[in-house]
Amino acid sequence: MKKTPSYIIIILMAAAIYWGFYTSTPSYDPDTESTLNEFSVDRALAHVQQLSKEPHALGFPAHQSAKMYVFDQLNKMGLSPVTQTGYALGKGNNLSKPTNIIAKIEGTEQGKSLLVLSHYDSNPHSSLGASDAASGVATILEGVRAFLSKKIRPTNDIIILFTDSEELGLNGAELFANQHPWAKNIGLVLNFEARGSGGPSYTFIETNRGNQNLISEFIAARPEHPMANSLYYSIYKMLPNDTDLTVFRENLDIDGFNFAFIDDHFDYHTAQDSFERLDRTSLAHQGSYLMPLLEHFSQANLNQLKSLNDHVYFNMPFFHVVTYPFDWIMPLLFIAILFFVALLIRGIQKKSLSLKKSLLGFIPLLVTLLLNGLVGYFAWPFLKWVYPSYNDILHGFTYNGYLYILAFALFSLAICMFVYHRYHEIGIRNLLVAPLVLWLVICTLVAIYLPGASFFIVPVFCLLAMWLTLINQKDPHTLLLLFLALPALWLYTPFIKGFAVGLGLKMLVASTLMLTLTFFLISPVLASYRFSKGWSKVFFTGFFICLIVAHIDSGFDEDRKRPSSLVYVSDNDSKKAYWGSYDNVLTEWNEDYFINQDSMPLRLKSKILSSKYGTAFQQVSEAPKINLEKPKIETLKDTIIGEKRIIEVCLTPQRVVNRLDVYLDGADLLTANVNGQELSTYDLPKNSSGRLFTHYLTPDEYTELQLSMAKNQKPKLTFFESSNDLLTNQELNIEERPEHQMPMPFVVNDAIINITTVSYE
Repeated sequence: MKKTPSYIIIILMAAAIYWGFYTSTPSYDPDTESTLNEFSVDRALAHVQQLSKEPHALGFPAHQSAKMYVFDQLNKMGLSPVTQTGYALGKGNNLSKPTNIIAKIEGTEQGKSLLVLSHYDSNPHSSLGASDAASGVATILEGVRAFLSKKIRPTNDIIILFTDSEELGLNGAELFANQHPWAKNIGLVLNFEARGSGGPSYTFIETNRGNQNLISEFIAARPEHPMANSLYYSIYKMLPNDTDLTVFRENLDIDGFNFAFIDDHFDYHTAQDSFERLDRTSLAHQGSYLMPLLEHFSQANLNQLKSLNDHVYFNMPFFHVVTYPFDWIMPLLFIAILFFVALLIRGIQKKSLSLKKSLLGFIPLLVTLLLNGLVGYFAWPFLKWVYPSYNDILHGFTYNGYLYILAFALFSLAICMFVYHRYHEIGIRNLLVAPLVLWLVICTLVAIYLPGASFFIVPVFCLLAMWLTLINQKDPHTLLLLFLALPALWLYTPFIKGFAVGLGLKMLVASTLMLTLTFFLISPVLASYRFSKGWSKVFFTGFFICLIVAHIDSGFDEDRKRPSSLVYVSDNDSKKAYWGSYDNVLTEWNEDYFINQDSMPLRLKSKILSSKYGTAFQQVSEAPKINLEKPKIETLKDTIIGEKRIIEVCLTPQRVVNRLDVYLDGADLLTANVNGQELSTYDLPKNSSGRLFTHYLTPDEYTELQLSMAKNQKPKLTFFESSNDLLTNQELNIEERPEHQMPMPFVVNDAIINITTVSYE
């Protein structure tokens, strides 16, 4: 073969991968001097800085100041904002009383409205919310300001909505969608979110029908750095995460776009989601979406966005966004299979292929898939065993997580090179039969079960083109083969990184398998060098170096804080109290509370508040009982009407309470209503036991509960009042957390939980 030196090819591959990532996001340069009608990242950052000084979840002291700041900024633009307040019930029966902030830019015509959307509350109780979602609020404030400065009258009304209580159950979106008169005339939603503090912003289309018109209009708007493909939403729908946009899609059948960045996942919902740690290029990326889309959709016909047809789409350097209809999926697959069969027959006829050697080619394919799959699958459990403190990073992405991704990617690449080097005598023409069969099977399954990922066929066509070249040319140039390998490098390397970043290091198996599958697609390039054993050693060396550096970097410090937890639980029935911690590995800050481990009564342990990751107390010990004001619990009604027993209860806290969880035992409910909101029958406790609802309270709120059940039922209600004042309680006198630690996210933490039970015989 006409070969370029192998190190040049490896450098070119690395450069191509870098170029794919580099072109996916805009660069950030200080732009305070930018013109007023341009989006300025620095002006947006000023909003982020103001909004993320303190945690500002609903009911927190800083919530009011965050609300007033956003309200005042809209007023300065001359938009006459208004607020909407009322009770709303989110998924999982989470109740709160959000206050939405709403403004409108009047259009020249009476068509559908464009809604630009983000939420201004932070996650309770310690998140500063710089990325999630002060970045979204800032993007919209700065984008709307720049739009207004152009003095262009939009055709469509533009509604600006900053929801409240998104973090508690999408409650603000529920309130607006279900009760505001403007909601029913919305034609499209642009929602800005974050699930980390950096990285490119991904585009997710949400629709109940086809995406054809939505993606066509998105392309027509020409955002400069689109990160979009039809697989993202297919994956997103499988996750237990929703955004405010989901409410509009489910409740009102309104389509829209989510824009969210997910890198640096270790900052998500933590005290480290700060102004300083927000990636400026991520904010720039959000702005690069909003400005062209705001201008385009403010003039577009929003009545014509519905479609029954779906399109496959994906972005690629130099090609912007490539799209084609779902109707092409099966024909393209059929053509690829015919192409494969024709080339197989031609190769055998030309004696370029050997059927026996082609079958032997399945051995290295299966060996590499098996080895890399097993190593990827057991990597995270092994790392948690070696570093037990990793168990306390609940979202499963460590500060050195990128090193682990690189390490196991290098390991997988080394395994592929090592195994295929041992089989290189079979010849690359024969070795390609197995990968082509595997990829055609994958594309067939994808076409049937996951059509959004059907762009996987594109690199397969490129591999078929390489195979055609190899069959018909004795010595094809490696640069030609490298050119044909570019689509595989550009399409799949983001997934190799993205699966483990977005879903946690438990998905290292997806990274190792995706790299292995990508290796098959670029194998003709590497076969030019007989799958160099030397490069296999280099990749193995890189793997060990990454692990060594990751080990050195596995600790915690003031910039990479260790999550820790402590909770005080007071049980008014047993007159006992307990310390609880979710930590698998205690720290020097909380270990003294658990010198004498105890067990919590089963009736409490089965109800004690767990996280969305299923995390319950890992450590329990008995604590001194302090004086806590019990809630005022009034039974307003307890009567039997016909075959039903109806109970009405009102609970009024006698201390500052941030959250009330109500559990039910001993009754199967027919209906339940809290503060005028009907609880979802789907989410009601089954088998006469379980959590009934959670009420996130603001000061001076009460909770009024109405239950109906069969007349012979004897319910027992257990009330968990949680307050975020553990560290300030003078009786308990808890020391301040060290600087290298932070409150563990996703759980009820730094809290005093007061438990009261009422039985109805």
